[in-house]
Amino acid sequence: MKLTVKKIAPVCLGVMAAAGMMLTSTTKANAWSWVDSSRWDTWSNGGYWVQQDIWGTSTVGQTIYANSYSNWQVTANYSGGGIKSYPAVGRTINKSLSSLGSLVSWYSASNPGGSSYDNAYDIWLNGSGYEVMIWQSWNGTQPIASSYNAQGVANATVWNVNIGGTTYNFYQRGTVFSFLRTSQSSSSWTDIRAVLQYLNNNHWFNNPTVTNVQFGWEIISTGGSKTYALNGYYCNFS
Repeated sequence: MKLTVKKIAPVCLGVMAAAGMMLTSTTKANAWSWVDSSRWDTWSNGGYWVQQDIWGTSTVGQTIYANSYSNWQVTANYSGGGIKSYPAVGRTINKSLSSLGSLVSWYSASNPGGSSYDNAYDIWLNGSGYEVMIWQSWNGTQPIASSYNAQGVANATVWNVNIGGTTYNFYQRGTVFSFLRTSQSSSSWTDIRAVLQYLNNNHWFNNPTVTNVQFGWEIISTGGSKTYALNGYYCNFS
């Protein structure tokens, strides 16, 4: 997907920024701090940015509604194959991996049924030199991989590797690395630094600069108008 380049206290799990509760897609537009239906716009808030990033199609089929970086949703309507967009929240890091004492994140998300998507972190290193994705939940899609079986299913480079207390299947092709949870989740804490250190320890790269961390949805096909909602989020580093 297209790369968008743009210390904050943790957000308590029970505290939702600004609105205090998740607003639905039927809420009037003027109830939101930011509403946007363009392809590339971003909105800065609290040291983060929220982005549209409709990079895979010329059709603008989504509208984003945001109250804060940790409380936003996107309503989309797409059909057919291929990734259409990556609406996401991002935070600039710009520190070498070895200089990071920690890089952790927590989220709570709502995923609609009947759609094809993945809900994932997208971490960029050395500018756009390396891309590391950490999939949390998904439906109707799979990561790119170095090889596929006779049924066209991606073969993992490493199966069932435990990193930072979470078990993943690890896929790789070129400079793109994907970690898929063996147990999907719509709300979880993730040790991002541990994932990056795993790659570094296994010589996939050598002490890269962590450019930024993004979290959102790669949307493929929605099966009608569907809403993807981020109900809480933080990404902290030291």
